[in-house]
Amino acid sequence: MPSTEVLARLWPASGVRVRAGDLELRWIDDELLVELAALAGRGIHAPDAMPFEHPWTRGEPDEVARNVLTYQWDVRPRVSPDRFAVELAVLHHGVPVGVQGLTANDWPVLRRVQTGSWLGMAHQGRGIGSRMRVLALHLAFEGLGAREATSGAFADNPASNAVSRRVGYESDGAFMVAREGVAVSHNRYTMSQQRWVELRAPHRALLGAPVELRGVDAFRRQLDQTA
Repeated sequence: MPSTEVLARLWPASGVRVRAGDLELRWIDDELLVELAALAGRGIHAPDAMPFEHPWTRGEPDEVARNVLTYQWDVRPRVSPDRFAVELAVLHHGVPVGVQGLTANDWPVLRRVQTGSWLGMAHQGRGIGSRMRVLALHLAFEGLGAREATSGAFADNPASNAVSRRVGYESDGAFMVAREGVAVSHNRYTMSQQRWVELRAPHRALLGAPVELRGVDAFRRQLDQTA
């Protein structure tokens, strides 16, 4: 049996794939991780911007790359019904362009996920952000059986706010967050299961191809286990 199949049996998250046409979400193995770390080191945002609550993108390229490595190595074990964090590489035409994550607490009870993501600067402004978010929501609602998905963005991050609105999230207010020593308004968005169903047609048009899920059933069984 190939080593990838053994790993997927022992660690189901490693087998998760979500694909629509030229765009794919895939579990981040070490080979992909090195490529993604280098991508982040080349820049994710303008120097005078900060789209993240924790400023992990500050520093020299190698420092930023190391931040990606340490974060991803830290979250890999966090896969349990009580708390999970699944980070997936975003590949466009087979090339790693960013990361799309899903996190949740008390999954069997709440069945609510939160999405978070980043794209390398060279790949921004091409519609990839909206499409990868829809793929993540498809995984959450169709693959894992989520009841609700949430997302957020700082008020001064127009691109991320635009993605949430384009995908069809509903505004859920705003709150202040400390960012680099300054209080900044942070917008919150929600997507209910009912709204997801209502938006299936425009989402299909946005993706431009049917969605293929692989390795999700085993992952869902792992998350749905209760003590």
